[in-house]
Amino acid sequence: MLNLHGIFPPVATPFTERGDLDLDALQFNAHRWMQTRLRGLVVLGTNGEAAYLDGDESEAVVAAARACMPADRTLVAGTGHDATRQTIRACERAAKAGADAVLVRTPGAFKGLMTGEAFVRHFRAVADASPVPVLLYNFANNFGVNMPTSAIVALAEHPNIVGMKESGGDISQINEQVGATPARFEVVVGSAPSLYASLCVGAVGGVVALANVAPDACVALYDHAVAGRHAEALAQQRAITPLAVAVTGKHGVPGLKAAMTLAGYRGGFPRSPLAPAPQAVVDDLRATIDRLHAAPGLA
Repeated sequence: MLNLHGIFPPVATPFTERGDLDLDALQFNAHRWMQTRLRGLVVLGTNGEAAYLDGDESEAVVAAARACMPADRTLVAGTGHDATRQTIRACERAAKAGADAVLVRTPGAFKGLMTGEAFVRHFRAVADASPVPVLLYNFANNFGVNMPTSAIVALAEHPNIVGMKESGGDISQINEQVGATPARFEVVVGSAPSLYASLCVGAVGGVVALANVAPDACVALYDHAVAGRHAEALAQQRAITPLAVAVTGKHGVPGLKAAMTLAGYRGGFPRSPLAPAPQAVVDDLRATIDRLHAAPGLA
């Protein structure tokens, strides 16, 4: 059975300076992450620059990650596209390459026509065809559409749709999603600054960019929260939030990759048209990482 209880990094995809896929760097990172207590990995998500990879590259990323992971760690692969047919094909390829589940974003083209009914039609067709369980992926700020809770409730009835990732960071929306769906439908969140609050309202885990850089700190927050150590969880949340904001909202994928490199991972280069983080950003990230490590009581 799919286990989403815990912390996953939405894996950054390393590229060479020429823009070629760097699978050696990906596997270096994956081996190191597997020495931590991360629940698993999510590849080909937003922070993985999935929109910049073709089908063969995407399949290679899934296979390379799977080769580094024990069977009891969960590998989720992003497979969402705007067309239902294309999404189904991506699900089939990801499953063949070793994914335990697929993360399917809301289709965002023709936004005015992306009603609740359109989402239900799309995701049901994908779930009917996918060889592995499906997770819905809702991120209105990135994809330009917000899936209504009514559509999520309808989709939660499908036996092959097992949960969702909500990345908006709106606690009231997360609370509504958890409360309106059955217990078997698990919600994970994609916003590290709101991770503790999300766990308090029923999310079972997090797929957070900061876990690429500081996995142990993210797992410690999760452990405190699920054990009911709320003072410790809140302190941990406050300690990690500045770096979490820096590697996502403030500096984006280039900043995330720079922070990974500073932390001893192989972040690699972003793929054009994204550009590497400038030195001023690197210096800012280094100072933020140093402050995180110096935080009193940090687990």
